[in-house]
Amino acid sequence: MEEFVLPLSIGFDALDIINFVDAHASYIFVFLLMAVESSFIPFPSEAVVPPAVYFMLGAIGTFNFGVVVLIVIVATAGALVGALVNYYLSLWLGRPIVYGFANSRVGHFFLVTEEKVKKSEAYFDKHGPIATFIGRLIPAIRQLISIPAGLSRMNIVKFCTFTSLGAFVWNCILAGLGVWLYHAVDKADLYATVEKYNGYLTIGGICLLGACILYMIYKAVSTKKKSAKVE
Repeated sequence: MEEFVLPLSIGFDALDIINFVDAHASYIFVFLLMAVESSFIPFPSEAVVPPAVYFMLGAIGTFNFGVVVLIVIVATAGALVGALVNYYLSLWLGRPIVYGFANSRVGHFFLVTEEKVKKSEAYFDKHGPIATFIGRLIPAIRQLISIPAGLSRMNIVKFCTFTSLGAFVWNCILAGLGVWLYHAVDKADLYATVEKYNGYLTIGGICLLGACILYMIYKAVSTKKKSAKVE
């Protein structure tokens, strides 16, 4: 049986992940890598899904839409499992810490109270679904968005639904990139091309985050204006 080592040592980068996917490209490893990427050891999913599509289509020797669809499905399932790990760790470990701090003298000194924590939970419960969905599309936010969801006890059905939708959309984008790589790029140029488009995707994610923040500010200001008119 072939021995393998998952590249989890300090200092691993996208090239380590791509080389690992090259050596062990399969649905199970796509699932496992995406579960890890989505939970407590973040690394670029751009180094998992596109290379997996590239290498698995290469192993077949021809384009197969079914293979691409299955990669998207297992990658999305893995992302959901990893997100649930963060969700429940935040729920079981984070909430007692947050409420303990809110009820302490130190917390009160910093104007953090249990009432304020509950209000923040209610706010995330109201706006959490869209935040969870958008968060899955933004690099560096994908792994973190599960934490406030767990802290606020976001409805688990909503969490799973919007996490899966966001991860699915993201993985479709990555799989599409993988199909393009398969048709247009030689293996020798794969790493450089993935790094290049990883930068583009990061910029796109930052722009999306900025747009969401501006929209939230706009909604908050318009709501205040409406309340002022009513008074």
